[in-house]
Amino acid sequence: MAKPPVDLRTALKGRFDVKQELGRGGMGTVLLAHDTRLDRDVALKVLTPEISSAVGSERFAREIHLTARLVHPNVVPLFDSGQVGDSLFYVMPFIDGQTLRQRVDKEGRLEVEEVLRITADLAEALAYAHAMGAVHRDLKPENVFWYRGRALLADFGVAQSNLEGPKRITEAGLVVGSPHYLSPEQAEGDTRRLDGRTDLYSLGCVMFELLTGQPPFEGKNAM
Repeated sequence: MAKPPVDLRTALKGRFDVKQELGRGGMGTVLLAHDTRLDRDVALKVLTPEISSAVGSERFAREIHLTARLVHPNVVPLFDSGQVGDSLFYVMPFIDGQTLRQRVDKEGRLEVEEVLRITADLAEALAYAHAMGAVHRDLKPENVFWYRGRALLADFGVAQSNLEGPKRITEAGLVVGSPHYLSPEQAEGDTRRLDGRTDLYSLGCVMFELLTGQPPFEGKNAM
């Protein structure tokens, strides 16, 4: 495992003891850290400076307020948030379980009955979030944990609010998400037309991959 940057470890000292890097993606880096105040391990996601700049601290705070209200048995809750230098971060519980990506990479396609259970869990999580005005926008196997017989949807920290009109977290033209699971309108970067249906498209793509062992669409590059 790669070690996190020294400045980040120093900046968070006294609140979080950063242990190691858990993963890295286009939007940021996920770190394993220990919450020294509450004596628990957490997953800390630090957004890239580019994403942080596009989001802005005020919009980020509004979105965090929304996602912190999401309380559902199939949604990984949000614990905390903040800023380190030019990067925004948010804190989630550390879940010591496999992601769907790890399962598919190891097992290939899953049994139909299990895929149906996973899809039902995620559909319930999305229905709840959409009713609260939040759109995930990055549903993919890496963001779903299989933990104690239940699918848990993580990474709602950068959800897009549909309740604030022009105050949405992303500017038009900023594409957020993973190419294999993006709806066409999301891939075009048209946030004005973006609502919960984009998550349902992504859920269909994830379900296809769980059933077949491969995503529905492949290409030479992201576009």
